[in-house]
Amino acid sequence: MRLDRLSAVLIGWLAVLAAWTLPATALEIEERLVLEAQTPRSVLRILSTADRAPFEPILKAFQAENPDVTIDYTIAGTSDVMKAVSEDGAVFDLVISSAMDLQTKLANDGFARTYRSAATDSLPDWARWRDQLFAFTQEPVVLILSDAAFAGQVVPTTRDELIELLRDEPERFMGKVGTYDVRTSGFGYLMATQDSRVSEAIWRLLEVIGRLDARLYCCSGDMLRDIRSGKLAVAYNVLGSYAAAELRETGGFRIVHMKDFANVMLRTVLILDRAENVADAQRMVDFLATLGRRPDVVAASGLPPIDDAALRGNVALRPIRLGPGLLVYLDRLKRRSFLRNWEASITQE
Repeated sequence: MRLDRLSAVLIGWLAVLAAWTLPATALEIEERLVLEAQTPRSVLRILSTADRAPFEPILKAFQAENPDVTIDYTIAGTSDVMKAVSEDGAVFDLVISSAMDLQTKLANDGFARTYRSAATDSLPDWARWRDQLFAFTQEPVVLILSDAAFAGQVVPTTRDELIELLRDEPERFMGKVGTYDVRTSGFGYLMATQDSRVSEAIWRLLEVIGRLDARLYCCSGDMLRDIRSGKLAVAYNVLGSYAAAELRETGGFRIVHMKDFANVMLRTVLILDRAENVADAQRMVDFLATLGRRPDVVAASGLPPIDDAALRGNVALRPIRLGPGLLVYLDRLKRRSFLRNWEASITQE
């Protein structure tokens, strides 16, 4: 066998072996997906909070354009991702997360590489920050109502209407309202703090659902599961993209876009400062930044791409802005104060 051929084979085997070797970290992994390249040249390691179902079509579409790249995709919770990168020294090439505040902190604290290209420049100003953090989806946060619980009933479309309904019919909703446990969910904490910045109604709502023995969750998927089973009648602050995908598959509930305001989460990606495969990481950033130009991939994933016009067409949609403003509630004293108020409202203690 010629030396160059032997080298190519060896590189391929090393790439596959690297894909199956986890970084040395105490990261609590929810799921891991390895897509082996047809002719392995390199491995792209991604640490992400995005579930496999919506993201696998994106990974496969990228690999179709880059068939020599093995993709190692690791899924973990938002807080676990933050800790793995900022404290445990986990080695990945890209970090993808729905927790915009934690991603901003990673970039602000020096964990992100600077990158600029025609693809990233095509993003609106509000969808990128310091050429280090790039948004590639815009996903409204919604209210979920069980069809069984609301058959023939009035559907609340604002927080004031929801508060009134829950307050007037406590027997109907006792133990059947769910939301995030913001003490453990980074995404849940982001949504709660953003709610509080827009309206004081969030505190009245928390007090009402607290009196109804609210069920607390780590993630949207678990809330949707309990909506389907009948354990929940109402789920507050569920990620709309996940809800829409689940609705297409199973049904059994309705999605309500609140008319008073709806926070829009921007899912973001950054290239880690310690990335080992920078070139392919940059290619993936460009791919994600131009996701809106691939309608077939968008349809398969169910993740809405960046679309400035869609936001301008609905004044109730409020995209959460990237930037230092997201760091306010990550301050220890601010966080402690917010959690104390949240616990007083939701636990009634």
